[in-house]
Amino acid sequence: MNTYFLEQLIAPPYAISDISDDITSTELPSCVLTIGNFDGVHLGHQAMLAQMRTLAKEQKLSAAVMIFEPQPREFFAPKSAPARLTNLAEKQAILAEYGVETLIVARFDSDFRALSAKAFADLLALRLNVQALVLGDDFRFGHDRTGDSQFLRDYGLQVTNLDTVTDDADANKRISSTRVRELLLAGDIDAANQLLGRDYTITGSVVGGDKIGRTLDFPTANIDLKRIKPALHGIFAVDVVRLDSEGNIIADGLVSLATDNQLGVAGLRAHSLFGTANVGTRPSVDKEPEWRLEVHFPQFKADLYDEVLQVRFLHYLHGEYHYENLAELKAGIHNDVEDLLDWRKQQLT
Repeated sequence: MNTYFLEQLIAPPYAISDISDDITSTELPSCVLTIGNFDGVHLGHQAMLAQMRTLAKEQKLSAAVMIFEPQPREFFAPKSAPARLTNLAEKQAILAEYGVETLIVARFDSDFRALSAKAFADLLALRLNVQALVLGDDFRFGHDRTGDSQFLRDYGLQVTNLDTVTDDADANKRISSTRVRELLLAGDIDAANQLLGRDYTITGSVVGGDKIGRTLDFPTANIDLKRIKPALHGIFAVDVVRLDSEGNIIADGLVSLATDNQLGVAGLRAHSLFGTANVGTRPSVDKEPEWRLEVHFPQFKADLYDEVLQVRFLHYLHGEYHYENLAELKAGIHNDVEDLLDWRKQQLT
């Protein structure tokens, strides 16, 4: 999959604000395009991608997606914006798996927001070589959201609208990123996975932390979230794999880094280690609140700094507790680890 950033495609002398003036086509391949946040790339998104790929194959065009960074609500109100299901890197990897050939990342800022519907249509047709679009039935664009699918048809573009995709278990409920977030926040991982069509994971590099865990005899890998806030909070059973630079799982990738013969506890998927994860702001630690994903690997010792790990969430234990002191925190962590190891044993019997 080829990834392009919109500001690279419309470099000076052509600014976004005057995109319709004296424009020549880019070298992007002619494409069928779908547009949206695609946060989580859930079953509804996947239906849109399937329709887009089918149309692209029929017309011998490239299959392309435009996404926004930041997502619009993060631009307008970052503090109250919905939690991210997927950061940009995660979204890129998932979209590539679903056959997207060209990804265009549009920086959502004041200039982009100010685009008129006509300027946006010119951008699609004249700079991005869009021949056809697959859009949701509620898609709106342009300044004050004045553009819609009919506007694009009148402009001369072929537009296919995809009907709302509903949940097999409840035909009255639309599959949406909002519903996935609600389920994850409630700890209902299985139901969230049903709407995603895959297991929920978070991928990130191991970065330095404040090393409080090791002083409590529960060292953790602090995984960079790359989002304002995560979609789930609390204490979880997880299994974790190590990824290479191409995003592929490394066979026995964590075990191969082990030292002192502390090889860890096998996870529930191939090449993984079992871990206990805390996702939250650590209310028991006397530090400025900051969202963290910290994973403790029982019976494992290794230097994991800068390694890229993929964390798969298996089971929700409980929300974050506030402990009065570090001794109580240590006892609470001990109990959580034992409870989650017991849960793991039950899955293997």
